Amino acid sequence: MENQSDSETSPFLSLSAALSYGVASMAMVFINKAILMQYAHSMTLLTLQQLATTLLIHIGRRMGHTKAKSVDILTARKLLPISLFYNANVAFALASLKGVNIPMYIAIKRLTPLAVLIAGFFSGKGRPTTQVTLSVILTAAGVIIAALGDFSFDLFGYSMALTSVFFQTMYLVLVEKSGAEDGLSSVEIMFYNSMLSLPFLLFLIIATGEFPNSLSLLFAKSNSLYFLAILILSLVMGIALNFTMFLCTIVNSALTTTIVGVLKGVGSTTLGFVLLGGVQVHALNITGLVINSAGGVWYSYAKYQQKKNKTLNVVSDVEAAHRK
Repeated sequence: MENQSDSETSPFLSLSAALSYGVASMAMVFINKAILMQYAHSMTLLTLQQLATTLLIHIGRRMGHTKAKSVDILTARKLLPISLFYNANVAFALASLKGVNIPMYIAIKRLTPLAVLIAGFFSGKGRPTTQVTLSVILTAAGVIIAALGDFSFDLFGYSMALTSVFFQTMYLVLVEKSGAEDGLSSVEIMFYNSMLSLPFLLFLIIATGEFPNSLSLLFAKSNSLYFLAILILSLVMGIALNFTMFLCTIVNSALTTTIVGVLKGVGSTTLGFVLLGGVQVHALNITGLVINSAGGVWYSYAKYQQKKNKTLNVVSDVEAAHRK
């Protein structure tokens, strides 16, 4: 389940990428929830986020501030599936947030590491270590236990969030493969992803009937300073989230990115209970969160041991070569 870069990247960069993604991801859940309470057109919101990302990277490239290469048709064709899976994931996630409280949403999304583990196994990436496998299973078990004491059944919310889990699994596995095999940077993948998303999203907002009503409502609400502030924050954080997610996946692995999401979810769930309410705390919630957190910590330790052992093996091989 490892990216090739696991043995080449410094521990500091790996940790920084993971922490940055965790912070951006946790903030984005609350920002999206806040803006969707004011502006329910989730597909239009996603389109604006992708448009802002495309323009920012394009301007940065023209001004020499980013090293992203010019558009290559062959690369765009190879990255098209990533863009489709990414936008499907975000679209279903935003749809689920309309009617699902944050603790419920995060708990369902915590099933992603198990899905990534299974996808990696069936895609021929090899069997992960026993500790990694057991830690991910423990993480998923914590989700189920927390769910038993928390969820009031919501068919729409469940179906949207579970579908989002599937699409998130697919695009993370593909991002990891693109970074390892094609040597693309996180900025380049983010640029292609945003650019390729725009035609797809424009078609969706027209086909679903969001446009032009969503645009009219956007202009009407722009008179509110509060709405403008959270809209701009949503666009900025959308860019930050995409960058840190792609960076973490390339520098570490798809599975590591999902585990960071799980650990981030513990903080988000706690804040969701305190700030937004709507969920009664149950003993099973607390037990599930503790088990879930323990699985995430165990996974981090297992990956650290793997990286440490790889480094020792490389040093031993170099020393043996010198002795010869």
